[in-house]
Amino acid sequence: MTMEFTDRVTRVEPSATLAISALATELENEGVDVVDLSVGEPDFPTPENVIQAGKDAMDAGHTGYTTSAGILELREAIADKLADDGLEHDPEEIIVTPGAKQALYEVVSALIQDGDEVVLLDPAWVSYEAMVKMAGGDLTRVDLSDSDFRLEPALDDLAAAVSDQTDLLIVNSPSNPTGAVYSDAALEGVRDLAVEHDVTVISDEIYKEITYGLEPTSLGTLEGMEDRTITVNGFSKAYSMTGWRLGYFAGPEELIDQTGKLHSHSVSSAVNFVQHAGIEALENTDTAVDQMVQAFRERRDLVVDLLSEHDVDVAVPDGAFYMMLPVDEDDQEWCEGALEDAHVATVPGSAFGTPGYARISYAASEERLREGIERLVEEGYL
Repeated sequence: MTMEFTDRVTRVEPSATLAISALATELENEGVDVVDLSVGEPDFPTPENVIQAGKDAMDAGHTGYTTSAGILELREAIADKLADDGLEHDPEEIIVTPGAKQALYEVVSALIQDGDEVVLLDPAWVSYEAMVKMAGGDLTRVDLSDSDFRLEPALDDLAAAVSDQTDLLIVNSPSNPTGAVYSDAALEGVRDLAVEHDVTVISDEIYKEITYGLEPTSLGTLEGMEDRTITVNGFSKAYSMTGWRLGYFAGPEELIDQTGKLHSHSVSSAVNFVQHAGIEALENTDTAVDQMVQAFRERRDLVVDLLSEHDVDVAVPDGAFYMMLPVDEDDQEWCEGALEDAHVATVPGSAFGTPGYARISYAASEERLREGIERLVEEGYL
């Protein structure tokens, strides 16, 4: 039997980040020592008090379904967190999801249909493109590589890309894969374009708590953006809870009504006891988060210094735990060779819409980061 598959699936490529990670795992299973700088996952354990909260919730019997949008106590805690960021959302304007990726998928699916235009800022996280394509949308991309991945110098390019035909703009600050934190002036430029052309904006703030000396602005706090911004965040990165799968989005009530249909008919709800652990993460982990952020900052500085010793200049990230490494040849070939020859896993920049770069994740110990850079040098990749 030959199965026929839909265009919305066949037009999408598998996740490049997960593909590289799978190849690295395959080598490791063969006994190869791989320095994995490809994965977007903190290397710290989930804070012990969060783990205990999850256990306590299970012991208390919180193992059944919850209301589809999430338990009220968590949505209230999220609303308080958003208020601290300057965003005013009632719990009824929030949906809790199994990971921020699911939140993005639901929002894109609810807003985009065949032929709708979505604008991305490149380099852009790999799954944005896939989600838009699966919804039937078309992509317009704005390249930020010539401005060291900063948005402010590229506002004219963004203005040329956004028009009355634009249906959605996705902004990710701090950015994966660059670590760039967009300035207030850049976000005000986004606001001006969104208002002028009546464009809805997704503000992906999954790395908002991981910044180095900068306090990122939530796009929805700007005048004129409250009713046209959907704010997405989650627990994976700041609280080292990737495997717990917990995220959320907040937006206008009409969006919540429509996305709620998709949410309830697909995932039903996020896991009950995980939601209780999420409350603990929001309310009682400031010290643990600060310690992780400080470690990431030290690692960032280490990698920048190590690369500088070999005359490799990079745009220094102000947030997240990634940086873009310029490579001289085909980036796909470079990354495959680096993995096969140096046993160092990175992700090709072309996966993010920006050829000629490789993404490095410095969510690894200083020892492994040193080892990774040394191997790349020894094998002639730096």
